[in-house]
Order: sequence, then C-alpha cells, then structure tokens
Amino acid sequence: MNTITVIGSINLDRTIRLTHMPQVGETMHTKEIFSAGGGKGANQAVAAKRLGAKTNFIGAVGNDEAGKLMLDLLNDESINLEAVATIANEATGQAYIMVDDLGQNSIMIHAGANNAFTKEHVQNYRAIIEASDFIIAQFESNLDSTIAAFEIAKNAQVKTILNPAPAMKKVPDELLRLTDLIIPNETETEILTGITITDEESMQQAAEKLHALGIEGVIITVGSKGAYYDFNGEHGIVPAFKVEAKDTTAAGDTFIGALSSVLKNDLSNLKSAILYGNQASSLTVQRFGAQPSIPYLKEMKPLED
Repeated sequence: MNTITVIGSINLDRTIRLTHMPQVGETMHTKEIFSAGGGKGANQAVAAKRLGAKTNFIGAVGNDEAGKLMLDLLNDESINLEAVATIANEATGQAYIMVDDLGQNSIMIHAGANNAFTKEHVQNYRAIIEASDFIIAQFESNLDSTIAAFEIAKNAQVKTILNPAPAMKKVPDELLRLTDLIIPNETETEILTGITITDEESMQQAAEKLHALGIEGVIITVGSKGAYYDFNGEHGIVPAFKVEAKDTTAAGDTFIGALSSVLKNDLSNLKSAILYGNQASSLTVQRFGAQPSIPYLKEMKPLED
C-alpha cells in the first residue's frame, strides 16, 4: 500500500447543470443545482484513498459552515487531516461549476483559505511528508507552501508529483527542479513549454523540454484520447477507455489519485499505472459531481503488471 500526501485545495463545489453554456448576456433556466465536495487537492486525496492508498492532507479551510462540511466529508473518507488548519477570517475555498449536456464544464474558483496556509505550517508537518511514498501538489493553493513541501520531500527521497493546474504563465523554476513527475494537460503543456500539442511528435518535443528542467517523468493527459508518457527512454500514448461522458469534473484528479495509489517509487510501472488511472477516470466521467463521482476500489479491475 502506498502512502500519499496531498498538499493543496479543499473546495465546496456548487454545480449548475445546463443544456448548453450561456453566451454573454444570455439568461437561461438550469436543469439542476447541487453542492458536493471538491478542490483539486481534495479530489486527488479522495481518489487515492478510495483506491487503497494511506492518504494524508496538508491544507486549510475557513472557520465557517463550508469548512465544517468539508472536514466532515474528508473525515468520512478516513483521510488523515492532522495537517489541515482551520483559519479564522478566511472563507473556505469554493468552486462554481457549470456543466452542459455534452459533459463539458466551466469552473470559477474562490481560493479563500487555500491560499492562506504558510510554509511554516507545512514545516510543522514534515514528518508526515517524510513518511510518504509520494507527495502531490497542484496550483490551487499557496505556491511557497508547495515549494517548502517539495523541498522536504526531495531531502527525504520522497517522490514529488506536480499537477500544474490551473495553468500558470510562469511556474517558479525552483518548483520545477523539485518535481519528479509532472502531469499537465495539453493547454498546460503548451503554457509550460511553448509547444502547441497537436500530435505525438509535439508531445515528445514538449516532454524533452520538461526533462531539460530536471523532471524525470512526464505524463501529458489528452482527454478522451488517453495520456502520453515519457520516462526513462520509453514513451507512447496509453489510450483512454471509451465511455459516454456525463460530467468531466474531477476526471484528471481521479486519474492522478488512482495512478499514485499503485505507482512504484521508482516509476518502473508507470505505463500500467497510467492505464489504471485511465480506468478510474472513465468511471468518474459517467457520473455527476467531483468527489461523488470518484470510484471505489471494488469497482476497479486489478492493476495489470
């Protein structure tokens, strides 16, 4: 069993289902409105835990009803929340999600407490990081705190996984140098490397640029096509499972959480771990909501060696 520590965001999601995305100035009726647990970090932690990993979380919520609800939801998953702070005078992170009948989404995020926990807070929980197999981070929380966590991890030979989302025009070089495995989508890859992703050749060129920054492994997720990987001289596309998508929210987070739950520390089973992640995300997109859609271990076929 892998031990995973996630540092990042905890959001309460407010989802609005629509027939189509509204145009500027358009007023329209909704099909459904509901709330659920979310945040890229929390989603990844839930996926890792549901798929068998021992999971810790480093982050923060506000001292409000949304924060209490999110702590209850994550406690119900048996995720270790020892390193989750409750911060006065900060709102718990929230996301406002529109989902259309094609399963596509648009998401607006209010970071709140996610940006308020500090690197000093992280350093107080270095023992949690040092006892992990992997630490996972995204860009929905304080970057200084993420860098501090990755520094602790590297010094303890804990593998670091960076999901550079939402996309940033300028990612600190220091953070990239501390990253062992990076998992961007096509848009994020272009922003990171300046290379437009159109085919496998362009993916290979982008991967080489990321390797030049000191990053050992590269996975580029390409939606319904699957995921491209480049590691230790091997590369290729691992195809996605063909399903009818209802809601793509948390599909990428599920992929990362699932992959990390089975990945070996030396990344030697990267291709089969990607296939496992693809399987998990194919289940997620057939359901509505972020955390409610993430599958459990009993729903998964065993990892292929």
